[in-house]
Amino acid sequence: MIKAIIFDFDGLIVDSESLWYEVCKEIFQEFNVHLPFEEYSKVIGTTDDFINQYFETQAGISALEAKLEEKQHKLFMERAISLSLREGVTSYLEEAKKQQLKIGLASSSGRDWVESCLKRYQIYDYFHTIKTKENVTRVKPDPSLYVKALEALEVQPNEAVAFEDSLNGSLAAIGAGIRCVIVPNPVTAHLPFENYHLRLTSMQEKSLSYVLNEIK
Repeated sequence: MIKAIIFDFDGLIVDSESLWYEVCKEIFQEFNVHLPFEEYSKVIGTTDDFINQYFETQAGISALEAKLEEKQHKLFMERAISLSLREGVTSYLEEAKKQQLKIGLASSSGRDWVESCLKRYQIYDYFHTIKTKENVTRVKPDPSLYVKALEALEVQPNEAVAFEDSLNGSLAAIGAGIRCVIVPNPVTAHLPFENYHLRLTSMQEKSLSYVLNEIK
């Protein structure tokens, strides 16, 4: 019996991943570095370590010296005001609440960013627990974030369903023993997902009741 659902945040609740890719490409170009999607995809849902290493190899200077993360963050925050909830998110949250399901969130991002957005979009109060990078020593694809969320929600892995948009996120959920529904965004749609239980183009495509019935 499903007792809880656990959401990723970036790319799933809001499509920040597409914006991040746009921002990273633009900043990299300032240093005459081309950023192919194949390289960027390695950091979706996890830390920026891979992309920083790629930059340093291509640019010949360190990410720290180039103030890479500082520039990316500044440009991203200037444009983040344009972000909105992905289709169907509020409907799923409301339906889960009506079904008295526990609702969790597991994100490799920082707590300040996640909570500020949830409050801005007025969906913060739906969540019974929020686990972010501050709660673990290793983020996705390591399953720790999902393990922590399960513990906080007081449910077993087979009593929960995870919703993810990224490959690293799906690996984390499945690694924790949770059934995973993939809801990719334009940036993550072509990633080589495996072993997921259902795939949707958006949460508007099928109701939460339909999804939970399909993956019993």
